[in-house]
Amino acid sequence: MKNLLIITIVCLFSFFETSAQVEYKVITSVESIVPNGLGRSRIISAEAERNYEDFTSEQTEEDNTRNKSKRKDIRVKDFEETKLLNFYNLGGIRFQNIAANDAVISSKLSAMANDGWELLFVTSAVESDSGKDDGQGIFITRYVFKKQATQD
Repeated sequence: MKNLLIITIVCLFSFFETSAQVEYKVITSVESIVPNGLGRSRIISAEAERNYEDFTSEQTEEDNTRNKSKRKDIRVKDFEETKLLNFYNLGGIRFQNIAANDAVISSKLSAMANDGWELLFVTSAVESDSGKDDGQGIFITRYVFKKQATQD
C-alpha cells in the first residue's frame, strides 16, 4: 500500500513538472548621453511576441539562399514606453536625472518581480560621443527576466 502511494505521488509531481513552461522577457533601458540634453531616454518593453524561427534561415554549402524575412514582419508596434530623463542638460551632466532614472527603473524592476518575473541577468553597453562632430551617444541596458508558466 505504501509503495502504491509513493508511486502515485511521484507520478503526480512528474505531471506537474512536465506541464511547466519557461517564459523569458527582455526589458531595455536606453539613456541618452548626447550633450546639451538633445537625446531621448526610455524604457522599452515589447508587448507583442515574435518567434525567431519565422525569421531564421540556415546557410549550407549546398544552399546559401539569403534570408528573405521582411523587416515589416519583424517590427513590433505594440510596446510599452516609459520616459526617462537624459544624462545631460544644457549645464552638463545632471546627477538628479540619473537618480530619477534609477528610481523609475527600480520601480519597473520591482513591478516585474511582483508579477512573478525573476531577474536573471543584466547587460549594458555604451556608444559614446566619438569627437567634436559626432554628437551621438547612448547607454543601453538589457534586463533579462524568466518566469515559470503553466500550460493550459
